[in-house]
Parts: sequence; C-alpha cells; structure tokens
Amino acid sequence: MSTRAERSIWRRMPVDRMDEIEQDSGAGALTKSLGLWQLTAIGVGGIIGVGIFSLAGLVAAGDEDNPGVGPAVLIAFLIAGLASAAAAMSYAEFAGMIPRAGSAYTYGYVALGEVIGWFIGWDLLLEYIAIVAVVAIGISGYLEAFLDGFGVGLPVSLTASAEEGGVVNVPAVLICLLVTFILSRGTRTFGRFELVAVAIKILLILFIIGLGVFYIDAGNYDPFLPAGFGPVLTGAATVFFAVFGYDAMSTAAEEAEDGKKHMPRAIILSLVIAMVLYVAATLVLTGMQDYQDIDPTAGFASAFTSVGLPVIAGIISVFAVLSILTVMLTFLLGVTRVWFSMSRDGLLPPWFAGVDRHGTPQRVTWIAGIGSALLAGVFPIRAVADLTNIGILSAFIVVCAAVILFRYTRPDTPRSFRLPFMPFVPAFGVLSSLFLIYQLPWETWARFGVWLVIGFVIYFAYGRRHSLLNPDSPHHRRRPTPTP
Repeated sequence: MSTRAERSIWRRMPVDRMDEIEQDSGAGALTKSLGLWQLTAIGVGGIIGVGIFSLAGLVAAGDEDNPGVGPAVLIAFLIAGLASAAAAMSYAEFAGMIPRAGSAYTYGYVALGEVIGWFIGWDLLLEYIAIVAVVAIGISGYLEAFLDGFGVGLPVSLTASAEEGGVVNVPAVLICLLVTFILSRGTRTFGRFELVAVAIKILLILFIIGLGVFYIDAGNYDPFLPAGFGPVLTGAATVFFAVFGYDAMSTAAEEAEDGKKHMPRAIILSLVIAMVLYVAATLVLTGMQDYQDIDPTAGFASAFTSVGLPVIAGIISVFAVLSILTVMLTFLLGVTRVWFSMSRDGLLPPWFAGVDRHGTPQRVTWIAGIGSALLAGVFPIRAVADLTNIGILSAFIVVCAAVILFRYTRPDTPRSFRLPFMPFVPAFGVLSSLFLIYQLPWETWARFGVWLVIGFVIYFAYGRRHSLLNPDSPHHRRRPTPTP
C-alpha cells in the first residue's frame, strides 16, 4: 500500500536513489563521450547564432508591432545577459550535483516536486522545438540573401509563412530535417561536428567584427535611444532567446565523461565567450548601417552590402548558415534528452525512452525534428521567438528558486560548484526573469497557457499514475519479481 506522500504530486526525486530508479525504468543508457571543450562548444553553439545573425537586426530595426531600438540593441543584450548570468550560475550548481539528462526538468523534480518537474519538462518540450524552428527561419533568411546576391530569387510562397504573405517556408522545413538527420547519427558524431562548426562560427564573428570596425560611421550611433527606453526592455525580452543555450547543453550532462567536474565550467565558459562576442558584434552592426535600413532577417549581410561589400555579404550568408546550424543541433539535443528523461521516469510512455545501439534516442529525435519543421514552415520568426522566451524564462525562474531551496534543505549534498552570494544571485535571476516575461505580448501568454493546460491533462491522466516514484505504478507491476 502506498503512502499519501508517495501518491502526492509534490513527491521529489531522491538524489541518492536516482541511479537505482533509472535502472528500474528499463530504459537504455546514453553514451558518455563528451569532454569539457565539446560541452563548451555545445553551449557556445546554442548561445551564439540567430541572436547575432537575425535577432540583433530584428530588434535594432523593429517591425510593424515594435519600434526599432537602434544602437541601444546593445543595452537589450546586456540586460538579457545579466539576467541569464544569474540563471547560469544556478544551472552550474545543479549540474555539478546532478549530472543527469533533463536539465531544468530534473532540477525541479529533485528540489520542488514532481508536478513542478513536469511543468518545466512539458514547457521545455515546446520551447526547445520552437527554438529549432525559429533558428531555421533565421537560416532561411540568410539563404535568401545569399541567392539574391547571385540574382536568384525564390518565390515568396515558398520562403514565408501565410502570415507573412507566403504559404510555407520550405527552406526552413528542409533545414530542420537536415539537422535531425545529423543528430540521429549519434552523440559522438554530433560532438565532433559541433566542435568544428563552433570554431568556424567564432572565426566568422571575429572576421565580421575585425573588418566591420573599419566601416563604422559614428553618426549611426546618434540617436542611441531613438524610441526611448521602453522598447529596449521589450527588445531584451526578445533577444533573451540569444543568451541562453547552456541550459540545453546541460541536458547532455549524462553523456559527459566527467559531468560533475566539467558541466559547471562549460556553462560559465560558454556564456562569457558569447557575451563578449555579442557586445562587439552589435556595436559593429549598428555602426555600419543606419538602424532603420538594417535587414531584420539578415542584419550583417545587409550591413556589408550597404558599405559596398556584397561579396563579403555573400560569404557571411554562407557561413552564417553553418554557424546557426549549431544552435539548432544544441536545442534539438536538448528536447530529445528532456523527453527521454521524462519517459525514463515514467511520466511519459516508456516507448519514447528507447535508444539504438549507439545510445541515441532515435524515436524522440525524429518526432521533435518533424515537429520543429512544421512550426518553422507556418509561423513568422518573432511569434516563435517570443513563445520560446516565455518558456525558457519560466524554466529559469524554477531553477533559480530551486537552487535556493535545495541549498537550505539539502546542504550536505556534494557540490562541485557553489554559486556565490547565495541567495542574492538566484533571487536576482528570479526577479529579472519575471520582469522580462512581463514584457512579452499577451498572445504569447495565451499560446503558452494552452500548452500548459494540455500538459497538465496528460500528467493527471497518465504521468502521475505511471511515475516510477509511485509504488503502484504499472511499470513496477510489469517487471517480474527477482527470485531470492
């Protein structure tokens, strides 16, 4: 007979029994093949990409619903980065304690209870798929810019969503499927590709900054705040999409060769590298071209074209596609590992936790990839970016709150990294994330609310009863009792 605590939606995953519970799940094991620099590359790959190559231009130039913030896009990135840094340290502390697949889902489950873990896990399934989609839309914009440089124009019906005057964004759909195929080849292959691609990405950004500095017109920085400070805060909520990625990287903790030691270092390293490059790149972008003339889908390509360097713009477009692919790979990895972890814990059907002989969860990889392709084909970039941000900010709130609670409820749990100035740093993370969420439009809240309602229906109809923490779970009954 199970106790009331064991039936409660607030039951917590015990840290000291996680290995035992995971073995009881019967799920396959993930392959340990990632070192410190591969993990850092995955983090940098997830952070740097569409933020520089698409969202920086979008927020600087503005759109029909949001005025351009101009050169103050730099401030938007700094605000988002500061909020992200507080969450990054919280992730680092948890990753050093619990090097398991699942990231924020697992941390919430351990510290705050099953229903909170479910809430964040279900949230991340949508948000990571949405990130893959929005990045694919960004790549599609650079492909168009590249082809235009050769006088080849694709019809709008095949390169834009219905809301933007097209039918289906076919390039974005095909890019999602390509990335899914790469990830399906296994973690070792993915890690090697990511390391090389991120190195190329950093070299490209340094090239852009180094060359672009010589074409900066100081007059383009005036006015620095063309629409006032309010739109900058809204812009910070949008570009927040560009300053996380380490959270998806933390879902690979179980595949790290030494997760407790390497994960905290990789999280902090990846964010520091990214923010330094973001600050320099946004200064160059808004200095080269008047913010009103920046192409919101291919900012740097339009900036170099505006100063008479169309060949450089073409080169940037080609390498931007490769570099942005790493963002898609990181977050597609993230959604598959969260999905795998939830299924292994019994909250979703165990069929999803199946892995192939290389330790890769093929089923969820292809389901998530096809889902992102559908999303990328029919939605405009800003709507998908905002949907992504509300989910990630929610995850950050939970992780920052959880690390405070866990520090005081389980102070003796070994930690390879302890974030400084407890509880002020994670408390700042909670408050700044709440502030940024408040800046998002009501339509984003409505879509997010619908997704959560669907999730809670599934949890109470299936997950709560099938959870491995429930002694009456059908998963336990299906397993034969060992012979004494």
